[in-house]
Amino acid sequence: MDYANKIATALNVGIRQVEKTIELLESGATVPFVARYRKEATGNLNEVQIAAIRDLLAKLKEIDHRRDTILQSIREQDKLTPELEQQITAAETLTELEDLYLPYRPKRKTRASVAAAKGLTPLADELMKQHVGDVEQVAARYVNTDKGVASVDEALAGARDIIAERCAEDITLRNRIRNLFRRSAVLTSKVVKGRETDAAKFQSWFDWQEPASKAPSHRVLAMFRGMDEGLLRVHVLPADDSQALDIMERQFVRGTCPSSEQVRMAVCDGYKRLVEPSIENEFFNQLKEKADSEAIKVFAENLRQLLLAPPLGQKRILAIDPGFRTGCKTVCLDAQGNLLHNETIYPFSSVREEREAINKLENLVEAFKIEAIAIGNGTAGRETEDVVKKCHFRTNGKKLIAVMVSENGASVYSASDVAREEFPEYDVTVRGAVSIGRRLMDPLSELVKIDPKSIGVGQYQHDVNQSLLRDGLNDVVVSCVNSVGVELNTASKELLSYVSGIGPSLAANIVDYRYSQGPFTCRRELLKVPRLGEKAYEQCAGFLRVRESNNPLDRSAVHPERYALVERMAAQVGTDVEGLMKDKALREKIDIRQFVDSDCGLPTLQDIMKELDKPGLDPRTKFEVFEFDPNVTKIEDLHEGMILPGIVTNITAFGAFVDIGVHQDGLVHISQLANRRVSDPNEVVKLHQHVKVKVIDVDLQRRRISLSIKQANC
Repeated sequence: MDYANKIATALNVGIRQVEKTIELLESGATVPFVARYRKEATGNLNEVQIAAIRDLLAKLKEIDHRRDTILQSIREQDKLTPELEQQITAAETLTELEDLYLPYRPKRKTRASVAAAKGLTPLADELMKQHVGDVEQVAARYVNTDKGVASVDEALAGARDIIAERCAEDITLRNRIRNLFRRSAVLTSKVVKGRETDAAKFQSWFDWQEPASKAPSHRVLAMFRGMDEGLLRVHVLPADDSQALDIMERQFVRGTCPSSEQVRMAVCDGYKRLVEPSIENEFFNQLKEKADSEAIKVFAENLRQLLLAPPLGQKRILAIDPGFRTGCKTVCLDAQGNLLHNETIYPFSSVREEREAINKLENLVEAFKIEAIAIGNGTAGRETEDVVKKCHFRTNGKKLIAVMVSENGASVYSASDVAREEFPEYDVTVRGAVSIGRRLMDPLSELVKIDPKSIGVGQYQHDVNQSLLRDGLNDVVVSCVNSVGVELNTASKELLSYVSGIGPSLAANIVDYRYSQGPFTCRRELLKVPRLGEKAYEQCAGFLRVRESNNPLDRSAVHPERYALVERMAAQVGTDVEGLMKDKALREKIDIRQFVDSDCGLPTLQDIMKELDKPGLDPRTKFEVFEFDPNVTKIEDLHEGMILPGIVTNITAFGAFVDIGVHQDGLVHISQLANRRVSDPNEVVKLHQHVKVKVIDVDLQRRRISLSIKQANC
């Protein structure tokens, strides 16, 4: 099968680019590796294009596998004609294949198969010729009580069942009905009678209809959830059934004789009983696939922004997991995120307890030389922040920042096998506080320990195809981890597992080796790790950093396969590699075109020069401290017209959610994002972006807050 040609046409890229990409992927190369270190081979394709080639290749292989299965099945039935085989071989989609297979697919008992078993197929054949005048006289010949045909009416009914199934399985007819659905299908939703109270949250869709082709993904997923819960009846059907019946009658009914009327009756029954449900189910699946794809795209973009959120860096952190009744679990971490101390404070029990809590915080900051405070943003978060602000920290003139940190997923981590393995002697509250502190230091390193679905930045993530969601989010995590790079001697095995070419098993081996042999002294030492061979080393080495290595290139994204080339560059200007990296003037003397050869072109050479200029540069932006309005701590403090600082916590297809510090995120509808039409909220806002919003409505009963960015900035 010429996969490359089909993929190149579909994705509008060169055939040679696709061929080389497929060759690399099938040899075991990963998407990040191919995108970063094989630019000459792929014609500088990016990660998105390479992943698209990989995914389309998998789909084409799936179609071919299904094609082989269908051919084998029909061959075993001894019904595979040369013409049918040619049609199946030429089919390009699963839908085409399934249509061709439909008459030969092994079926459970149907009305048509029952009628055929009664010997009524010849009667159906005769009626289909549509020249029988006295149908009752012809049908009488097939009355046979031994075969279960007791009357003329039963004979005719059975023959119509056979005709109905034949018509329903006709490929031309099915494609015509599909085209009708594409042109005029309407998505309708109605509440199930008697379930109005239970379906209150779906009230917007109690009596809803819109063109199916224009229905946005979030609305489709909401309706489908209501349908799955037995609260809504949802249909995707042409607005007018008569058009479908006209199509069928024009194709199958000829003349006006009595046998033609029998065919017309069969066609009408076949549409309502067989064709309409079948094609509607197809369009249900198409709508769902499209909605899933869009929802996963939204989730993936949110996840990317969250994982690439600015890190505070290696600082000594005091982290607090707030709580009213159970107290605030407080931990102290060193600059590497190791737990040094933990205890619980109770600042909300009484004035005396508050004073004691303040004293403890002040003493902990001094004793452990704390450089920043992380406060979970859940229940009691703002109140805990107020307590921290009352503290008088002795920091020898250094500024101590306090930051509200998202708790989403912290409880999932706390109860996970990863957390239990890391802190077997501590309970979930300590683990949660540690996670909050580490998130402030380096969100990426900490969040990779949590199932992305639990991080709280999705849209209907539990309703979409879970396999596609898992694969899509995994791609994002892999992309983020490899774009930032990983310090080999400090990374957790969870973080290492996402590095190109490693995976969970090798990650565990790396950590075990590090534990038994001590820190890695260079990249090449990775080859001493059990089961980590040359291929895995090729894939992972460029994404791993060894800060303490004697070779300065081990601290950069320059791949070891290019070390000799860099050494030649350095020798050309009379220095060594370290001297070349330190001296911009020397680097400017190099004409990289002199180093172009069949294996290494300008794209790779340009990347190398960027790395020599700023080795191991973190692509994430600089950390900025954010503060809520101190006068607003609960939803009851809000009133229309207030202008408040906020931070974007989630982005959906219909707008963005913003935390304004009242334990309930407000919604900025897509229409309130900017003074222009916005089709994608990501055009205007990014996750964790600091924004100014105006309160335009507060619904205390339903705990809903409506906000506007455009009105706050006009």
